[in-house]
Amino acid sequence: MDANRDTFETRLKNNAREIEALLDALLLPNALSDEIARPETLRSAMHYAVLNGGKRLRPFLVVESAALLGGDDEAARRVGAALECVHCYSLVHDDLPAMDDDDLRRGKPTVHIKFDEATAILAGDSLLTYAFDIIAAPETALADTSKASLVLALARAAGLGGMAGGQALDLAAEKQAPDEAGIIRLQAMKTGALIRFACEAGALIAASPPEDRRRLRAFGEKIGLAFQLADDILDLTSDTATMGKATGKDAARGKGTLVALHGIEWAEEQLRQHVRDAEALLAPYGARASTLIAAAHFIADRKS
Repeated sequence: MDANRDTFETRLKNNAREIEALLDALLLPNALSDEIARPETLRSAMHYAVLNGGKRLRPFLVVESAALLGGDDEAARRVGAALECVHCYSLVHDDLPAMDDDDLRRGKPTVHIKFDEATAILAGDSLLTYAFDIIAAPETALADTSKASLVLALARAAGLGGMAGGQALDLAAEKQAPDEAGIIRLQAMKTGALIRFACEAGALIAASPPEDRRRLRAFGEKIGLAFQLADDILDLTSDTATMGKATGKDAARGKGTLVALHGIEWAEEQLRQHVRDAEALLAPYGARASTLIAAAHFIADRKS
């Protein structure tokens, strides 16, 4: 198991380097065709937001899900980079004073602290828009039908009925704590939707049959639930130095979580069950799914 974990972590780190190199290249100062100019302060803020550390787990899930089904590796990396732009946009906006009001992200000043609030808002807007540019661009070597499916799936995961809607529910939860069903819905939208997309994207990249898409989508939903449970446990048990961001804020603001509702012991058992369910979903793929299964365990066992 340790050898498998070492192999997984090596793949995760190698993928992170590749994604970061691609993001760096995508955010060079030179304007693209049909762009008029790239204002340097805004470009620098976007660059800072996406290259400020992180495990690059979501792009990794895109790349490995596509690899499982024989999808094009370079196209998968570009879709993964697009997804990372959406994820990083959400972090930039979440950190703003009007939202979660955080000064630290991955142990460094948040974008609105490093630059200013207006630049942070525009950087987030631009990263979200750029994500769809990256998928649709000619350099992403996929059929137009696949690109359209990816754009639609990502828009649904990121917008009103997905991540942004989940953030709205999260803000509302500060005033009136939701019940258990409300917490599950909020977390499935705010955190789970992009993770679900990351796994489902592999089937879209590979133009796989509907059954593959269904399985990977369900796998993404399970590990999304596991990710949020692990995050809520860490928020109560870890510290700012380890996490690279403030901890204990949900409890301080009175936000309901499943951990607060049922306790850490219950949450840890649920975490293990989500991983078992995720493994079962990928059982038909046999050993080919070992990296994705290792990712599920990594999500559940992470310490930061």
